Amino acid sequence: MLNAQRQGAREFLSLLSISSGVSGYEIAIASLVMERFKKLTDEVRCDTFGNVYALKKGNSKSHKKIMLAAHMDEIGLIVKGIDPRGFLRFTSIGGIDQRTLLSQEVLIHGRQVIPGIIGSVPPHLLANEDYDQAVKMEDMTIDVGLSLAKIKELIQVGDTITLKRETYPLLNNVMAGKSLDDRAGVVVMMVCLEELSRLQHLHDVIAVATTQEEEGIRGALTSAYTLNPDLAVAIDVTHASTPDTKGQVTIELGKGPAVALGPNIHPAIYRQLTETAQEHRLPIQIEPIPGHSGTDAWVIQVTRAGIPTGLVSIPLRYMHTSVETLDMQDVLNSGKLLAHFIASLPDDLEGFLCY
Repeated sequence: MLNAQRQGAREFLSLLSISSGVSGYEIAIASLVMERFKKLTDEVRCDTFGNVYALKKGNSKSHKKIMLAAHMDEIGLIVKGIDPRGFLRFTSIGGIDQRTLLSQEVLIHGRQVIPGIIGSVPPHLLANEDYDQAVKMEDMTIDVGLSLAKIKELIQVGDTITLKRETYPLLNNVMAGKSLDDRAGVVVMMVCLEELSRLQHLHDVIAVATTQEEEGIRGALTSAYTLNPDLAVAIDVTHASTPDTKGQVTIELGKGPAVALGPNIHPAIYRQLTETAQEHRLPIQIEPIPGHSGTDAWVIQVTRAGIPTGLVSIPLRYMHTSVETLDMQDVLNSGKLLAHFIASLPDDLEGFLCY
């Protein structure tokens, strides 16, 4: 059972990872999410902002609503100009790390999908003072190997660009790829829904794949306002330690999801998540966040009259690059933790959430 679930989660994450869905242009990725969630829930719909809602009904007649939120958009690029010689100028959508762009393979989503490569002046032609400097995005271009006339037939200013990257399996159940931030969170919701099909839960669960998180946490704001849930948990990624973090990061890959606490987090939700992990022997890590969490949880918490909100994060190395790296067991454990948390919630949510 576990191996089958792990394989299914890995395959779905791979499918989501290689798909296109830059912030504001999530329609293709939304279709994949809707197709998968229809098999696990009672109702799936999409709103005018592009958010996907998947409802799994609970057993209580009170119809209290539990919102899960994970963003499905990715950072990317957009065409801002076409050079007379047939090279594309571009800029970023979201916080892409420009140091990692040079020599990347890309896909331009024009009238058809066009492959290209990001290039710049070769090192042999650089002045001595520029040799050791990182190349700036404005000094890079995309070469698609086409004439200017053909480019104008297929590509226009405003077309989005994504990095071309297959997911790559490493040893010990570790996986690398692009846009695992936060499509891994969407997979966590899938695992949670699978687990809930074998558990009893009182309250309705609405898993929301949100849009435009990378450009201002917008989809979470509109979807939380629409649902006005009684309780919410956001699922995102968090930095996992590497040698170059030099002690700034304490969360580690493969040691379980990070459960956040701090002013962005309702204390009852934090407490119940940690107690649920202990009861079901699920590994977790504690992540103190003293201010802005930088996730969907930030806007959900202050929507309408305020929504009690929690945050569960998947440890991730090399965030906002094309080789984001995670441990699939952390993904599975995140989904299981959320499922058991939801199943443990009492009918009296008001009393449970009372300070």
